[in-house]
Amino acid sequence: MSEVKISAEPRTEFGKGGARRTRRAGKVPAVLYGHGEKPKHIALPAREFAAAIRKGGANQLFAIEVSDGTQVLALPKAIQRDPIKDTFEHVDLLLVRRGEKVTVEVPVQLTGEPAQDTLIVHDHDTLSVTADATKVPDHLEASIDGAVPGVQVTAGDVALPAGVELAADPELPVATVTAAPTAEQLEATLPEVEVAEEEAEAEVGEETAEAAEGTPAEGEPAAEEKTEA
Repeated sequence: MSEVKISAEPRTEFGKGGARRTRRAGKVPAVLYGHGEKPKHIALPAREFAAAIRKGGANQLFAIEVSDGTQVLALPKAIQRDPIKDTFEHVDLLLVRRGEKVTVEVPVQLTGEPAQDTLIVHDHDTLSVTADATKVPDHLEASIDGAVPGVQVTAGDVALPAGVELAADPELPVATVTAAPTAEQLEATLPEVEVAEEEAEAEVGEETAEAAEGTPAEGEPAAEEKTEA
């Protein structure tokens, strides 16, 4: 994976308020750490960072040039996103050196077509591997071509590029091939679903009728009876 050059500015405001102001300015709050150095708080240009992650993935290598003269290589270690806006809230960046080995989680993509009438269960979407910090693959591939029900692809079955070593348990399941349910099996489940829906509707109807008659619904206190003096 080629490195992406990106500029940064030192960050002097901290806390939630400072982070909000940084994001409003079109930047992503980030922190650089590692190699026993004191953490350095910086702000990255949001658009450039987002474009690099979209293209290279979560393990994109960055060559960061800070306006104070600092030049470093770093890998994203933790990325916080806003689930609604899909924007970047904060990034932890791990300092690395050329030739240094790092252990990271890399996405696994399944290739090929399994046998007919099968379903694929994704047990793990990523695998832990060790690689040169400047040569971390953006993804790994595992073949399921022609796989029949009962076949399980494990971490040890995943093809690794030269220089990349598996850090996960080789027996860790990546994907499992199962038989797709037949039309008869699907139809057999329909009556159970219909009965459950009818029972739920009946319960709601009973509670509504009781409330209309003045009978307290379940969980509501009974009204006090009035007596004439």
